[in-house]
Amino acid sequence: MIICSVNQIGKMYGGNIIFENVSFEIKQGEKVGLVGRNGSGKTTLFQLLAGRDTPDSGMISWKKETKISLLEQIPSADPNLSVNDLLKQAFHDLIKVEEKMKQLEKEMSIVSDQKQLEKLMAEYGNLTDYFSLHGGYEIDALIEKVVHGLNIAHLVEKPFSMLSGGEKTKIGLAVNLLKHPDFLLLDEPTNHLDLQAIEWLSEFLENYHGTVVVISHDRYFLDEVVGKILDLEDGEIKSYQMNFSGYIKEKQAELLREFQAYEEQQKKIKKMKEAIKRLKEWANAANPPNEGLHKRARNMERALERMEKLKKPNVNPKKINLTIEAANRSGKEVVSLHEVSKKFDNRVLFSNINMHIYYQDRVAIVGENGTGKSTLLKMILGEVTPDFGEVKVGSSVKIGYLSQHVFADTKEGTVIDEFRKIVKVTEGEARNLLSRFLFFGPSVYKKIEQLSGGEKMRLRLAQLMYQELNFLILDEPTNHLDIESREVLEEALEDFSGTILAVSHDRYFLIPYFNRAAKTVRNLFETTKNMEKYQSDYFTNTIL
Repeated sequence: MIICSVNQIGKMYGGNIIFENVSFEIKQGEKVGLVGRNGSGKTTLFQLLAGRDTPDSGMISWKKETKISLLEQIPSADPNLSVNDLLKQAFHDLIKVEEKMKQLEKEMSIVSDQKQLEKLMAEYGNLTDYFSLHGGYEIDALIEKVVHGLNIAHLVEKPFSMLSGGEKTKIGLAVNLLKHPDFLLLDEPTNHLDLQAIEWLSEFLENYHGTVVVISHDRYFLDEVVGKILDLEDGEIKSYQMNFSGYIKEKQAELLREFQAYEEQQKKIKKMKEAIKRLKEWANAANPPNEGLHKRARNMERALERMEKLKKPNVNPKKINLTIEAANRSGKEVVSLHEVSKKFDNRVLFSNINMHIYYQDRVAIVGENGTGKSTLLKMILGEVTPDFGEVKVGSSVKIGYLSQHVFADTKEGTVIDEFRKIVKVTEGEARNLLSRFLFFGPSVYKKIEQLSGGEKMRLRLAQLMYQELNFLILDEPTNHLDIESREVLEEALEDFSGTILAVSHDRYFLIPYFNRAAKTVRNLFETTKNMEKYQSDYFTNTIL
């Protein structure tokens, strides 16, 4: 049964066409991935599906009484509420019923009139049946299940206003899952989740009885969860009844077919134009001019005009042009940690850590959120001091650092200003270099605070490309990057001849890259029961 039908919708912003004549259908219970480059209109389409905005043309039709819920990348809520209050708001209707039941209980305990008591009892019975049928008695258990699965128990008592952006996103995800709508829209749900929470979410959505549409750049997550792909590109949408890996293969084959058909048609058009030209020359060369040849030429011209011209496929879409070359090599031992310990506010993050990273190692640190992965990176950078132990950086090591919160404290600077702070070139040279990272024309003068997460990440990568370094420290490097940019980054890192230390929850980034590099992957903090699964399924690794 079709739950949502989108028919010929279009949307414009500021005179720019986001998409037009977009049509597709989603069936009840389908798990759908919405993919496309950054800026292609995915979030705009989500806003339309959620009813937050209306299309300029066309229509979106729904199955009657469909409940829709949208997880935004940056959710909003009453800042005065606690996280626990927010989670309970997911059961707003049931809580109202429960309050009414308690009120009736009080009334029944004091009423003396038998008819009035029977009336109250009948109403109480109806409410009890409704409360039980809709899972009212399982509210606390459901909240506990989601809180544990997403690893957010430590946030439950905090005010929502005191949370970081990433924490707010996790709470927004929890609320949406608890609402259990018929149609669930998730915009980048795996951002800010650790590996354990991502695995839990994948399993949750696989068993979800409703319909799910998800925007995600996590290729492994898409493969696990969705069975249908909607590809939004150049203002048009195409549907593929398969998972993400299957879609990639089919799209490549489709692109090849389209290009071959386009080339065949171009050859045919060229031959027709040459024939028309010859017919006109022969007709004009005759004495008197040959009207029959002119007529044939005109007929061929009309046939050429009526021919439906194939659009040239974009076989080489614009991508960031990234190559990171190592400067003079470092010494053999790049970093060493000896009996390192750290705690914050009497909470021990880690203790007695020993680690050695050598020249050309590829090292990944994985583990749950809050276990100290980013803190460890900051120790190596010299930004945080260990409580005990020693962190030593080797000789001739030149560090390039990519933070997951890149440019978080920069507001007023422009793209070109920030780039030139690190890369000492003229303005003209800077504009040329930034174009390799898809900053064209006036976009180089955008303020940093106006950039998306993906644009900030591309700008930082542009800076790193032109720095002298031989040791890359990467904290969630694929966050905010679209799939094509992630692939470019992976290729650049594979060719990098220096040393790499990365914190990441992106399994698609970790698994093939580190296995292909045949280097060690080290897990410093993982204490979950899934560690054996990570070790056997994902990595050929060394566990410290």
